[in-house]
Amino acid sequence: MSAEQTTLGAFAPDLSGLTPAERDAFQAVRCGDDGPREYARKTDRSPGTVSNLLARAEAKLEGSA
Repeated sequence: MSAEQTTLGAFAPDLSGLTPAERDAFQAVRCGDDGPREYARKTDRSPGTVSNLLARAEAKLEGSA
């Protein structure tokens, strides 16, 4: 047996429980290079809507929803 310890690589959350809109917003803002306002402009949504999508996505990923 090797003396090397297995390390956990980059953690990728399971996004399968999110709606398509929540998943797209989460990937673009939290995992990508867009900010919430930039993503809102690109998708013709209000910044408040993007904020709500991100909040719901994060709650679901944390198991709170």
